[in-house]
Amino acid sequence: MEFSRIAAELGLFLDTTNDVAESEQLFELLSAFALNFDCPWIAYGPLAPEQRVLKPTRPDSAMMWNYPDEWQERYLKMGYAKIDPLIKKGRKGVGPFRWSEVYTHESTTENERRVLDEAGTFGLKSGVTVPLHGPAGSFKLMCFAKSADCELENRAITYLQIAAVQFHLRVAKLGTQRSSEHAYKISDRERECIHWISKGKTSGEIGTILGRSQNTVDFHVKNVMRKLDTTRRTALAAKAVELGIIEP
Repeated sequence: MEFSRIAAELGLFLDTTNDVAESEQLFELLSAFALNFDCPWIAYGPLAPEQRVLKPTRPDSAMMWNYPDEWQERYLKMGYAKIDPLIKKGRKGVGPFRWSEVYTHESTTENERRVLDEAGTFGLKSGVTVPLHGPAGSFKLMCFAKSADCELENRAITYLQIAAVQFHLRVAKLGTQRSSEHAYKISDRERECIHWISKGKTSGEIGTILGRSQNTVDFHVKNVMRKLDTTRRTALAAKAVELGIIEP
């Protein structure tokens, strides 16, 4: 494996994802990066019994995965999230782990091994899972699966862990931003005005940039100041960054 090339690919992935505003595109970029390690299947969860399953179209608590459709259907139908040993291990651990380590561990039951055995029959023969723990007990998993029964090298796992953490942070950021925009009902035009205010632009300069009059810009600024309960432009920009409405 050409790790120098993959390191460059990782750098490109990190740079590119910083500018992505849709979870679906983030998922596609991560899927493409995982192919460097012959991992065609990835999943971001975990899938708790009460969660919904979505295609990777927006950031929320739902599962995002590209596993074979037949395995997705089987997993859901059988309620395997309740006995998935990868979820059990991930909740307790903080570092990435190989699936084979879980399968052979003495604490893993026969029912739990059955989940991994069946996954193998659908093409997910080996893999690595990265636990992603957050504040207030929040918890996600990122799984990378191979269609061959072979182990990933330690350095490869490190690269995948870095990519998984970046994906997780970006999805969380998008979720925070959209929740704030929804809660405060911030329009696209208002967000544009805040963005340019944060860059030190006057209403006249913002109007020129957006192709609007200064009065129109002032109207939007006053509206969004009222929504965010601020009276100064600098405070408006700072609060918008804090809430994730705009990027710093």
